[in-house]
Amino acid sequence: MSFRPPSLQRPGAVAVPAPGGKSYGTLGRRQKVYANYVEIEKYPERDIYQYDVVIRPERGDFKKLPPPAYMRSVFDAAMGEHRQGKLKGTVMVFDSRKIAYAPQRVCGPKEALELGISFNDDGRTENYVIRLREAAVVNTSVLTEFMTGRGNINVGEVQSALNALDLAIGSVLHMEMVGFNRSFFTREQSIPTSGGLELWRGFSFSVRPGIDHLYLNVNTAVTAMYTPGSLLEAITRIVDVRDPSQLRGRLTVQVLREMSTFLRGLVMFLRHRGIQGRRKFAVRGTTPKGLDEESFDWEDPNKPGMPENITIAQYYQRRYNIRLNYPFLPGLAGRKNSVFPIELCEIAENQRYKGHLDERQTGDMVKFACQRPGDNMNRIMDMLQQTNLGRQPVVQAFGLSMSNRLTEVESRVVAAPTVSYGQASREAPSFVPQGGAWNMRGRQVVTPGEELNYWAVLVLANRQYITEAAVQGFVATLVDCCWQTGLKINEQRPPIYYGNPHAEIPRAMQQAWKSIRLRPGASPQLLLVILPSTNTQVYQAVKNSAYTTLGVHTQCMQSKHIQRPNKQYCANLCLKMNSKLGGTNQSLHVPHMETMLRKKSTLFLGCDVTHPAPGEQHKPSIASVVGSTDFLGLRYVATLIQLPSRQEMVDKLQEAVVRHLKIFYRKTKAKPQRIVFYRDGVSETQFIQVRDRELIEIQRACASLEQGYKPDITFLAVLKRHNTRFFPMGRDGDRTGNCVPGTIVDRSVTMPGITDFYLFAHAAIQGTSRPTHYYVLHDDAHSSADDIQQLTYHLCYTYAICTRSVSLVPPVYYAHRVADRARCHLVDMGVGFEEATSSSSGHYGGVGVSVGGRPAVAGSVTAKVIKINSILDETMYFM
Repeated sequence: MSFRPPSLQRPGAVAVPAPGGKSYGTLGRRQKVYANYVEIEKYPERDIYQYDVVIRPERGDFKKLPPPAYMRSVFDAAMGEHRQGKLKGTVMVFDSRKIAYAPQRVCGPKEALELGISFNDDGRTENYVIRLREAAVVNTSVLTEFMTGRGNINVGEVQSALNALDLAIGSVLHMEMVGFNRSFFTREQSIPTSGGLELWRGFSFSVRPGIDHLYLNVNTAVTAMYTPGSLLEAITRIVDVRDPSQLRGRLTVQVLREMSTFLRGLVMFLRHRGIQGRRKFAVRGTTPKGLDEESFDWEDPNKPGMPENITIAQYYQRRYNIRLNYPFLPGLAGRKNSVFPIELCEIAENQRYKGHLDERQTGDMVKFACQRPGDNMNRIMDMLQQTNLGRQPVVQAFGLSMSNRLTEVESRVVAAPTVSYGQASREAPSFVPQGGAWNMRGRQVVTPGEELNYWAVLVLANRQYITEAAVQGFVATLVDCCWQTGLKINEQRPPIYYGNPHAEIPRAMQQAWKSIRLRPGASPQLLLVILPSTNTQVYQAVKNSAYTTLGVHTQCMQSKHIQRPNKQYCANLCLKMNSKLGGTNQSLHVPHMETMLRKKSTLFLGCDVTHPAPGEQHKPSIASVVGSTDFLGLRYVATLIQLPSRQEMVDKLQEAVVRHLKIFYRKTKAKPQRIVFYRDGVSETQFIQVRDRELIEIQRACASLEQGYKPDITFLAVLKRHNTRFFPMGRDGDRTGNCVPGTIVDRSVTMPGITDFYLFAHAAIQGTSRPTHYYVLHDDAHSSADDIQQLTYHLCYTYAICTRSVSLVPPVYYAHRVADRARCHLVDMGVGFEEATSSSSGHYGGVGVSVGGRPAVAGSVTAKVIKINSILDETMYFM
């Protein structure tokens, strides 16, 4: 039965039913785990008063708001001076920008209260006026209604109450640590890393509603900070020289650009004999030339009326009697065209680094953050004992009382699925993995991809080190491994072409492509590309050429693997190649999958949105949608959608879903009777808006293909970036001390009113494992919690290129990979993407993310489906 075109009348907006209340799973072995949640035993069920705060100088106004820490210091100074007077003993907490909360009213609803304060900062005194005006009355009783399910209340309606309590607790932590939003850090256990930075440990805090209880979620955190002290020393570390004199001749355009990025917005202290105390300024940029070349017209106070043109280096010599040791260095530009020498500047303390970490810094961060679960739990418990938050006067003033103990919650461990390989396998083709991992020794893939006849090797590495003989030896091992795995490679001596990674890579790609020996009517199938290193630009150029121009699959690898071919590494390459060439590596037990899907043909969809890097507001966001092409959700194709900058809602979703419905029908000869849609990158406060809009898009896609066509739709939101952790008790954990694969938590600390669950689908290799949080926002199939939990867990064993279960359900994992590849084949658009795929991911959303469908820069980008080369368009090119 084929899809038929609909009538001309378009379907209207379809009403979306409510989630239908909480549902819990029952399958699996029950056990208790610790959650990094502290129960708030008492919280106010009364009004909290929200105030708009305006801080301004006594004379004039701010041209630019000072940093949040400074604003908080001014506010706290005013509170200390006026609390017993104008504030009548009332405690107030401030968000460092424009909102404050108080447990009692400090002025009438239509009045304004002004507080004056004389604030001293590093020897300089400024007078400020703080104006308070009541903005809202927050009734915290909605928290009880929300957590008990008595009212029809969503998480967005309790957000103000949660914010007020967050600030009350955070105000205590600001006294002890350096705070940024809901995270607080200390330098006590910091370590240095490269490039003038150091890594600090800390904690994140947020008040979270649970089932019938309110909790404080506490998690360990790490961040990168600027190393305070001599700026000159920091510059030498950035450029990686031992002595500042070696900087001469090393300041290339690229190095100066890196320096400028490092310095922009950084707060400095200027110290020299011409200035009393410490003068603070923020860096706006650097001078284009050294201070021995930058000049200006200056009038010597001792020679009035006789201006002369001198260099800045000469100015410091004559004005302050300071001879610069490194006048060839550029200067720092501040306000009002002021310029300061680098060697006279010191980096102020407690400044967070917001840029991207390089490879070495990232490695240091991973090692620093990687702690065993028991160590992380002990750090949290020690911090709770030391801060004793429940006893703090500010916390008590807001009516909060809490223990210092972590909460015990019930969990269940469900059984792993049966994984199947090809029937020609020497070892048992079907087995139940233990510990979330297995090996392919003696096993073949379920379905081999097309036989590999037309391929070539492109070497983008030094021929002297990566010889043709070494490449041929590696290829022989790879070909042998592929045959053993089930992928047939008939051309066992492919042509080898050498290219220069520093030259025009698309040309080298084309030459390698042309070197393939083709029969009439045949097309190149694959290029094995040997990269000199992990250089991102080379990799992007390779993928960009393959995806847009040549239309050929590429398998990239690093040159370090050539000299000593490793069979395990070659087996991993084989899995990737087989997926790209149309094969299926592993499968789940078919009868069990059919039972879970109720014998309904099911289309699995995964969706994610990736945004431009911070500050790139005019560049587009990219949505990736992947859809399965078989009955078991093993193979997928991808669709890319260009969106207005930083928009989370997916325009053109209907068009993408129509495409995937058609492909599924063409591949399986069946219409999907059910659609399971996994949506990543949505915060809890956006759930209703995203569900309502995108569910309608999916329904319209179905109706547009055939009138009356209404498959069951299950809509799940997926959150990976959250701060919930669980710690097993006694010997219930795995060898790393983490929860074992299959552990599910769907009670106590989950979201009221929504069927949701935390799932540990994978075995952690090191560090503390993070579960993925799944929310069932809509389900036409009326599935039980067990059905959805088991289906989601079992799918995590089908990730095409792994012999392990993965932490994220594969449709979303694939959507991440597609978005990552978009960085490559959209590089000609000049789009620089964040490393984190979605800045809005998190329990309560990110700042500055538009969910209303309007771009940050009006009219800068329009929504459209992006095409890649048609040869690759319906393949798993992204693996």
